[in-house]
Amino acid sequence: MAAGGRASGRPAKKKGPSKGAGGQGRRSLEGKGATPPAEMRHWYKEKARTERIAREERGGARRPAPARQRRSEDAPEYIGGRNPVLEALQAGVPSNALYVAQRMENDDRVRDSIRIAAERGIALLEVSRDKLDRLTEGAVHQGIALQIPAYDYAHPSDLVELAQDAAEIPLIVALDSVTDPRNLGAIARSATAFGAHGLLVPSRRSAGVTGGAWKTSAGTLATMRVARAANLTAALREYREAGLFVIGLDGAGETDIGDVDLLTEPLVVVVGSEGKGLSRLVREQCDVVTRIPMQAAAESLNAGVAAGVALYEVARHRRL
Repeated sequence: MAAGGRASGRPAKKKGPSKGAGGQGRRSLEGKGATPPAEMRHWYKEKARTERIAREERGGARRPAPARQRRSEDAPEYIGGRNPVLEALQAGVPSNALYVAQRMENDDRVRDSIRIAAERGIALLEVSRDKLDRLTEGAVHQGIALQIPAYDYAHPSDLVELAQDAAEIPLIVALDSVTDPRNLGAIARSATAFGAHGLLVPSRRSAGVTGGAWKTSAGTLATMRVARAANLTAALREYREAGLFVIGLDGAGETDIGDVDLLTEPLVVVVGSEGKGLSRLVREQCDVVTRIPMQAAAESLNAGVAAGVALYEVARHRRL
């Protein structure tokens, strides 16, 4: 008997062509598209935050400052950084609030700042680092910032009255076109060290008492009065009418500062900008335009250093 099929008795099926994969093999080789950039990955924000915190703790480079909006004159200022904040609190700088970053590792400076703020009744606020970045306009704040109120400027005549009340010979430092707040802060330190009675700044095109100035002054602006004049030339003219002599510091001066014979008199020392020096109208109000003698290799000194040298020379003559 011929075998016409399997033992089950069913007829054998004709074997046809095998089915294909329908292109599934090719699609599996295509993958999931291009590798996404790092900023689109889930771990990126946390990694960037960790690196930024580590950079700030090391005092690293600043992150780019956001576009700066025009600040109103009565807007508060902010001091950022652990040392500057602690120095400002220790010096009694007027303060509204102390901002501390969330989940920040404390050290002695932070703990001392919080303690002093609590003792003085200053509000303590815990905020995100992003908010601290905005408040300090991108500066390195190390997780802490101090809000200070807008500075209450004196009148130019108040500086003379301070000297008279102290029964001392007036010594005032005026700033002509000094636009860097750090220079103002440095000049305030020198003025305090060498017995000046105040600083005079013009209200336009000049540095004011900002957070940067407070930071550089190391707290001396808490005791050094700053007056503001709508017109610096007119204020210098009024000082001369009140019996003060005006000495201008300029690299083009013809007399060395040590040779000026007015240093023991009631005095206004005018410091010009590093690049332009004294403006023409201010120069015309000076009784003497003097220079600081130095080697030819150094063309000029910045305003903060020049003021310190000149004020030391004034103090030295007054001690003789």
